[in-house]
Amino acid sequence: MGHFCGLCLELRDDAGHLARLTTNYDALALSVLVEAQLGDESGARDAGPCALRGMRRQRIATGGGPRLAATASLLLASAKIRDHVEDGDGLAARPGARGLAGFSADRLRAKAIAIGESIGLDVEPLAAAIGRQREVESAAGPGTALTDVTAPTETATAELFAHAAVLGGRPENAGAFRSAGAAFGRLAHLLDAAEDFDEDAERGAWNPLAATGAGVDAARPLARGALEDMKAALESASLVDETLSRLLLDRYAHHAVAKTFGSTCATYPRAERRDYRRYRERREYRRDYDDDHYYRHRPRNFFSGLCAFTVLCCTCQMCCREHYEGPWSRRRREGCCRDGCDCCSCDCCPCGCD
Repeated sequence: MGHFCGLCLELRDDAGHLARLTTNYDALALSVLVEAQLGDESGARDAGPCALRGMRRQRIATGGGPRLAATASLLLASAKIRDHVEDGDGLAARPGARGLAGFSADRLRAKAIAIGESIGLDVEPLAAAIGRQREVESAAGPGTALTDVTAPTETATAELFAHAAVLGGRPENAGAFRSAGAAFGRLAHLLDAAEDFDEDAERGAWNPLAATGAGVDAARPLARGALEDMKAALESASLVDETLSRLLLDRYAHHAVAKTFGSTCATYPRAERRDYRRYRERREYRRDYDDDHYYRHRPRNFFSGLCAFTVLCCTCQMCCREHYEGPWSRRRREGCCRDGCDCCSCDCCPCGCD
């Protein structure tokens, strides 16, 4: 919590209150690694009460660690917004929002560059590496190696981790941290892809596991290999206090992999993944056809349904017609008077009343 609040307040101080929305849990690893090298010499201060932690005070991390984490959070947020702008999806697809989203992405990137300069980090190469992610995804197809898709993320996280060694006053750890950062980037990318696999299939969104044809099963050994690589790299580094770094980058990382990809132990049973294409086809069929295999139109909105309801009532279709289309749901309905009644005097009524 101290590192999380330190990152949040660093974003507020250096980039404004709205930048606090970009707080990224993965970026906390950078702040933790800097503190692990400094030990008791790491900067900290007491923060005032906050509603997000039950109005309690908190001892928070300060200095280079939270600044490095803030740089990473702003860079990732800027790249994500820029992707939405170029793809024309999400909020950026709404009229008038595209220009505002582009402005926000540029502003976040400028703030990341400014914070990076204050801690001696050249952000431009990192931004260029993240920018290559879109080109890699566009070129990916069946048979493309997953490691090719995760390469830009690995490059950016490797350099961010390596700079944590500089901020921690132990440049000899840069090589080990760079290897750990590459493994961390690959692991984070694969975890996100596996967690979003079913949702992306439902929405028809791009997913590296589906686009390359690898599927979740092929990503599982890569994720476990990244765990082992990260653990080996961190064990070769010289740290003053390994407690929190081991908890976050070893125990919790194993927990995330077991929860997402399944485990051989009983605690985390392996989850069965739906077939990408068949799941989407079945869902589209259920959406478009009812149980009797009649084509089901898309439901009307409130005002269109209200107009249809008025027409059905004024023409007595809701009471006299054998079948009619529901005004809002557009499902097949049966008229309440189709078998004979004395509720109306229209000529269309089969009950013969005048």
